[in-house]
Amino acid sequence: MNRTLSPSLGSNLLLRTDSYKVSHWMQYPPGTQTVFSYIESRGGLFSHSLFFGLQAYLREYLQTPVTRDDVDEAAALMAVHGEPFNREGWLRLIEKHGGLMPVRIRAVPEGSVLPVHNVLATIENTDPEFFWVTSFLETELLRAIWYPTTVATVSAAAKTTLLRYLEATCDDPQGQIAFKLHDFGVRGVSSLESAALGGMAHLVNFMGTDTLSALLAARRYYDCDVAGFSIPAAEHSTITGWGREHEADAYRNMVAQFGKPGAIFAVVSDSYDIFNACARLWGDALREQVIRSGATLVVRPDSGDPAETTLKVAQILAERFGTTTNAKGFRVLNNVRIIQGDGVTLDSLRLCLSNFFHNGFSAENIAFGMGGGLLQQVNRDTMQWAMKCSAMQVDGEWRDVYKAPVGDTSKTSKKGRLVLAASADGEVRTQRAEQVLEPGQVDLLETVYENGRIVRESSFEGIRGLAASGVGRLVTSRAPL
Repeated sequence: MNRTLSPSLGSNLLLRTDSYKVSHWMQYPPGTQTVFSYIESRGGLFSHSLFFGLQAYLREYLQTPVTRDDVDEAAALMAVHGEPFNREGWLRLIEKHGGLMPVRIRAVPEGSVLPVHNVLATIENTDPEFFWVTSFLETELLRAIWYPTTVATVSAAAKTTLLRYLEATCDDPQGQIAFKLHDFGVRGVSSLESAALGGMAHLVNFMGTDTLSALLAARRYYDCDVAGFSIPAAEHSTITGWGREHEADAYRNMVAQFGKPGAIFAVVSDSYDIFNACARLWGDALREQVIRSGATLVVRPDSGDPAETTLKVAQILAERFGTTTNAKGFRVLNNVRIIQGDGVTLDSLRLCLSNFFHNGFSAENIAFGMGGGLLQQVNRDTMQWAMKCSAMQVDGEWRDVYKAPVGDTSKTSKKGRLVLAASADGEVRTQRAEQVLEPGQVDLLETVYENGRIVRESSFEGIRGLAASGVGRLVTSRAPL
């Protein structure tokens, strides 16, 4: 066997699929000409999804043609792996289409917030000779959509909660929201590409991140110069390296280095005793230095129960630095703020905000850093993602294709060629392509890729604007705060 490998792990499209896909070209009905498939969220954790990430996949992967070297590499591997490889079919695709995919991909605009159980993207082959390509691309196309869309939806759900509390307790909620959830997840994900894609998905909703690869991804795939921002911040080693007896000196150095008028800097303060640090060090020994600096000190707890710890920290800092009561009757800390970056999930975030609300503190006093809960603690089942074939053209006739398993009706798939009809009042409905749209309805699916070319692209700012206009739809309950 030739053991020469591709230049990179993902450079060969023929090896970016599931093994069983390699044999599917032999399994379709005789006379098959077109295979039409769709992608949807079948439910799960959220009522809506924030669609994002397809353009990144198209730019990174689907504009690169398959080559004879790719075919040779795949053929050699499949010979020992146990799969019957369609060598002649792939060579014919190279000959006829230059190695580019003869498929059409249609999708809703990125940034769209739409109810689950609706078609979000479709794919079909455009050349009857290559009907088998549609399903071959399922593995990577579904992966390209489900992960960034799920992260964007988690982030949007957090934004919805934060906005609700800011609107209730803050004089300028829109001015505050952009930096209320910071991406802390780069070290907790399974790969650099996950960090880039997930981190970029978060930046659809917010402007704060410590995931540098997300900035590069937004620049590369969506032409965004700088998608997010950060501030100087301490880690435990830069504090504990001074020794416990010099904890105050470590904090004093942070103020000296970064405490400039108008600046913001964060200091992890729980290396030994967060409450002592707030009461006796920040709130006593260093209080005047912090105030004179003209900067905003952001105190970071990093252990303990998030809701209980952040409230106690806020109460101590309020006693030591004082507060101002805003127009909505809630207290705003003077000179200091809090960021909770440990154990942040949608549930713990809500509990922290609820604690602040019921104790008279404005939500503007606190921000959150979310790591694994944002970028890693999601999977395809979080929103029950699936790509299914719903129609085939066989011997010139279209037929419905679907599954209806008796053991799980939630997995019943849709039938026919599909569109997503939207009315002027925002109601959307998946329906058959041949069904005439009603007056005022439009099909939200747009062709974004056809026969090797990206034919429609989105800007990052456009995606952000569309997402912001729909993020409130993620609210499924208006229960009391």
